[in-house]
Amino acid sequence: MDTEVNPEHPGNGASVPKRPAPRLPGREPELGRLTGLFPVVVGGAAASAVLAGEFGMGKSATLRTAAALAADAGFTVAMATGSRLESHLPGGLVRQLAEALEQPGAPPRPPVTELCGAAGESEALDLFFRIVRDATERGPLFLGIDNIHLADAWSMRCLAYVRNRVLDLPVLLVLTSVVGYPPHREVALLDMVGSTPVTTTLNGLGDAAAAEILGLAPGELASACREATGGNPVLLQALRPRLLPGADPHELGSSLIGQVLTTRVQEFPHAPAILHAAAILGEDAGFDLLARLAGVDELDALQAIDTLVRLHVLNNSDQPTLTYSFVRNSLLKDMPQTTRAVNHSRAAKLLTEAGAPPERVAAHLLEATSIRIPWAVDVLRLSARDAVFSGRPELAARHLRRALDERLTSGRRMAVLLQLAHAEFQFDPPAAAKRVREAVDTVGNRETAAYIATAMLLSLCGGQDARLGISAAGQIAARLDAGGPDAVWPLLCMTYLAEAGSRLGPPPEFRDFEEQWAPLTDPAAQRSRSALLALDAVRSGESAQEAVGHFADALTGDDGDFLFEQHYFFTLATAVLAEEPAHVDRLCRVLDVEREPWDVHVPHGALPTLARGIALQASGDLQRASVHFESLLRRFDERGGTTTCPVGVLCAAKLVECWVDLGRFEAATSLLDRMDFVASQGLFTHTYLLYARGRLRVATGYTRFGFEDLLSCGRRLAHHGMRFPGFVPWRAHAARAALALGQADDAARLAEEDSTAAARWGAPRPLGTALTTLGLVREDDEAERALQKAITTLRTSPSRLQLATALTELGTLQARHGQSEKAIETLRQAVELSEQCGARPLARRAAEELRSARRALTPAKDNEHGLTRQENRIAVMAAQGLTNREIATALHLTRRTVELHLSGAYRKLGIPGRAELGGALAKSSQRGDGR
Repeated sequence: MDTEVNPEHPGNGASVPKRPAPRLPGREPELGRLTGLFPVVVGGAAASAVLAGEFGMGKSATLRTAAALAADAGFTVAMATGSRLESHLPGGLVRQLAEALEQPGAPPRPPVTELCGAAGESEALDLFFRIVRDATERGPLFLGIDNIHLADAWSMRCLAYVRNRVLDLPVLLVLTSVVGYPPHREVALLDMVGSTPVTTTLNGLGDAAAAEILGLAPGELASACREATGGNPVLLQALRPRLLPGADPHELGSSLIGQVLTTRVQEFPHAPAILHAAAILGEDAGFDLLARLAGVDELDALQAIDTLVRLHVLNNSDQPTLTYSFVRNSLLKDMPQTTRAVNHSRAAKLLTEAGAPPERVAAHLLEATSIRIPWAVDVLRLSARDAVFSGRPELAARHLRRALDERLTSGRRMAVLLQLAHAEFQFDPPAAAKRVREAVDTVGNRETAAYIATAMLLSLCGGQDARLGISAAGQIAARLDAGGPDAVWPLLCMTYLAEAGSRLGPPPEFRDFEEQWAPLTDPAAQRSRSALLALDAVRSGESAQEAVGHFADALTGDDGDFLFEQHYFFTLATAVLAEEPAHVDRLCRVLDVEREPWDVHVPHGALPTLARGIALQASGDLQRASVHFESLLRRFDERGGTTTCPVGVLCAAKLVECWVDLGRFEAATSLLDRMDFVASQGLFTHTYLLYARGRLRVATGYTRFGFEDLLSCGRRLAHHGMRFPGFVPWRAHAARAALALGQADDAARLAEEDSTAAARWGAPRPLGTALTTLGLVREDDEAERALQKAITTLRTSPSRLQLATALTELGTLQARHGQSEKAIETLRQAVELSEQCGARPLARRAAEELRSARRALTPAKDNEHGLTRQENRIAVMAAQGLTNREIATALHLTRRTVELHLSGAYRKLGIPGRAELGGALAKSSQRGDGR
């Protein structure tokens, strides 16, 4: 029982020194509302208030503080507290109030509770009213009832009876109650406090008040503690002794708090079971899972969840999780370890059946430490893979160490150890090296070991990760060498590809592998051999036919996807096969596997989509290609792989190039701004990114910077030993930039080098592109012959965009040479083809040249002999005495073009040569004036 009376009131006997009211951090507003009722009551009118809040929110402390302040203000104070253990005793709470209001020396009254439930119940109610009324004669009265929701029914009726009879008396009635407590008494709260009480809900304390309770300075730690407890004062007090240096408040709990909370919800059916299930599930708590884990019927579970939500123990959301992490940790600490482990294993099983992400299942598997769960290994490995590539290697290591606790075959143990080495390499390289040695020691079946080591290499993006993978694969290959070349060759092949693609310099010497070719008999090893032969042909740039043939051999069989999934190999293979529709279809079928890609950054189905997009772009279908690249880029963005994964970087670079040809310069610029050129320095695909940026800069007027990018791209390719001209046609665009910058010699040199490389390679697209560039740097007939040959070559290829470019250049040249009729037909084809490709900048240029050619073909209005504007202009200049060279220089034409136009003018004017030109033009002008 908690009772207080005002010792300073004249009717209470001897004077006693005042006690200072206790201070409650953060509760000043709530106390202000209560003390604001004091003047109303002192003035002779009754008032009532309700303090509501969840368990531990400080209702009792706030009530006691308000009572102390009332005593200081001259109130007679009487307090009573409802108790769960006394709620069945009639009149228990009223008796506490009556005893507190008795005056020393007053005539004895019969106990109020003697009449409870008897025939004289009305007399008992009236007796309690008289006790209250008599107390008000001595001054204002403060009646405080704590935990009214636990009061007995008769006491509630008493309070309701008195409330209606003291409206004109100085009585302040203050009740506290737990929010959401299910009403199960016959008297409602409003019956006891009237229809207009001052209702105050106690919410969690703020950062400053929480820091004061914890004895901390305001800051991040205090804020974290407040968040972990919701600012609940009782929870903060329980947290304080556990807040050791370096502790994370979100991981702390108190078994005592867990025990108390479990006890408090015992009266509600199935609530404890649901409460414990919610603690186990944490953020995975959903209605179905809660009910199944608790072993409760759905209707019963729904009722229990409803009760716990109303009590603010569970959040009111689709995921009814516990309100505060401290509460969850406290409930878990109160559970025996075996019980927790078994329940976490059950939760993991339920989540797996529900299709939850591996990370969420793994979180429970980590807690099921003493339970053997064979199926858990795959889940833990998947979750660890995601954790590594999302920047959480320590979490990945925890998952993999948990996987090692299971009973594993030698092959699976090796796989887990290698994956663990990869995770530990991010934060503890020496430990990773030990894991690799441990993995090598577990090698059993050679075929399984080679497969696992190959998969490891495929799962690493590059950089330092690749160095670890290459080192581990080398050690495993050495261990497998005794099994013969067929056993070790596929792994050596994949190691070679990883080595070649992970550095900027020339790849390892290819001849080191040639010595092992002869004894190969396994089909997979033979395909690996063909793959390396194809790669060697590509790097040498000697023969497209040879490279395509070897790629075709590597594409036979059903398990060739290993080779073509490797980043470096995929990048070069798609560049070579883009012009081979049949091989592109085969490549996409090989890459379209049901399993998830080895690299977690690569979405499922990304490689065939990217390969198809590259082929569409090579054929000039820019719109469809951009759709492929854009949809794929969104998926890379979701996985955070656009700027880090080589395949993501390649996709972004191809999209930039595609957008440049489409004229979408702003989109291309925005995408390039996102790319990290520094972080990508070690990636082979960075070369393509540099090429795409160079093209964009040239197209948008930053010619000097674009020229430097293209030259840098060429230097990187040369340093890498790459002579294949079709990977990125950087020389063609660099030559155009050089011409724009007035560097004709550089342009000519680049065009000649490109032509030589393309002729050696022999594929139509690179050759046609190089011949088009030659047509730009050469003069007169040589230029026209080069462009005609480029068009003839490109017509044998699916490369429509390159053909449209060559047609545009030829039509422009023909127009300059005075071959307007030919130019019109050529440019008409160029406009039509470039529009089909969607290449808006090229289409606009071809259309402008076409309009110019048509205007040039139109006869000048001031002569009757039908001279074209260009013929008339050249004839006038010749008549003025300028030489053919001077005319060509003035009009930016070749001498051959000037000669052709003059020949046409002589024929139309009917004169034999230059000597008669002045007179013929004058006569023509006079006849025109006469008209």
